[in-house]
Amino acid sequence: MKNIFKFFLASLLVSIIFVACDNDADRDWTTPEASFKLNDTSLGANNVLYETMKNNPFTLTWESAGSGEYSVVLSTTEDFAAKTELGKSNSNTFTTTIGNLNTKLLQAGYSPFTSKTVYIRIEKGSEVSNAISFGVTVYPVNGPVITAPTAGSTIVLSSADQSAIATKITWTDYSSYGTADVVYKVEVAKKGDTTFLTLGQVTNALSLDVTNKDLNTAALNAGGMANQEGEFDFRVTAITNFSTPSIELKSAVSTAKMTPYKVEFINLYLVGDATAAGWDNSASNANMYPLLGSHSVNAAYTYTGYFKAGGFKLIKIKGSWDAQYGAGSSAGTLSSDGGSGNITVATAGYYKFSANVATMTYTLEAVTPPTTTYSTIGIIGDATPNAWDASTAMTQSSTDPHIWYLTNVTLTNGKLKFRANNAWDVNWGSDDEDFGIGTQGGSDITVKAGTYNIYFNDSSGAFSIIKQ
Repeated sequence: MKNIFKFFLASLLVSIIFVACDNDADRDWTTPEASFKLNDTSLGANNVLYETMKNNPFTLTWESAGSGEYSVVLSTTEDFAAKTELGKSNSNTFTTTIGNLNTKLLQAGYSPFTSKTVYIRIEKGSEVSNAISFGVTVYPVNGPVITAPTAGSTIVLSSADQSAIATKITWTDYSSYGTADVVYKVEVAKKGDTTFLTLGQVTNALSLDVTNKDLNTAALNAGGMANQEGEFDFRVTAITNFSTPSIELKSAVSTAKMTPYKVEFINLYLVGDATAAGWDNSASNANMYPLLGSHSVNAAYTYTGYFKAGGFKLIKIKGSWDAQYGAGSSAGTLSSDGGSGNITVATAGYYKFSANVATMTYTLEAVTPPTTTYSTIGIIGDATPNAWDASTAMTQSSTDPHIWYLTNVTLTNGKLKFRANNAWDVNWGSDDEDFGIGTQGGSDITVKAGTYNIYFNDSSGAFSIIKQ
């Protein structure tokens, strides 16, 4: 009987040992037991952080575990296998900002606009608190990083095929933006300039192809000179409408070299009941005046003069409505659609009209009327019919006494100037050819032999010499 009892005790002891071993195997020895309590945060189950909240406080409190330094850590997993320190405290409370919490979460690998659980606990030496957890959605704080063009590289522009891709602008950004759409705007400016021109934009993509034509036009509009190498700054702006106001984050600039090529200049003419031409767009209408082009900013035009109350448009070719620019769908924008609206002049008077057919924008601003009116304006020079002996009279506009023109005049290779009242005390010249701004006593204007229409504005000095 005694032997049977001993055997039973031995069997029972073995069972207890096995049970104890099984329980130990089930324990997660990598996660220490909590030795003090972290109070649950006031944040709810799922929290969306916004950039506008960045200065708001985020506070944690816990039961004291004695004097000394506490470390507040967060992790993407409840075992804290990888953790990021949120901050330190010498008391049983810790306060930081939502902005700092957002930054630490991004450093831990959280993607903007994507909800994910975060685990937080307090550590003091070998002692740890319990962990609290909640869902959180973070916002981005860093702009894109341009990977091409690289700094110091050269982009080759070719006029042979203007529709061909000149370069691919590429960049990196956060690996994910969750369900939020991100619009990337790609811009360029002359090196050091703070005014950037838009090359294009894409949504939820990390590259943009730019054609020779678009990049060359932008380079010239940015202040680059044709056939001269220049340096240009590229940047990318990430725009998200996840919150109000939207978040816009800009990349650092990447500076590359380009040599813009010269493009054929296109004249634009005013037509409409607000102008001297009326709505007659026929090629024979001498009162259809050209806008002044720019030698430094391609696709930019101006016209300073008298406008009647009414509307007007711009056309490229006299006698054709096929290529026209009118008012766009929003104020100050142009449209090249055949159904574009009229650019409206509410009150008759003198205005400066400026248009850019690359950016498709315009302005119309009232200006002070000229105070001096001339009885005659003419051209003179060895390129003109009367050479340097006498002026060839120009016709004065019937609606604006400061606009003068000549049609189908034959010029030879040589020089010319504009002058008033058949005398030299008031004369205009320029180093520019074909079009530009004449200044008092300026240089003789160089022309090549041919038949031309010539326009001159004595209030601004603007001139256009257009070969027919």
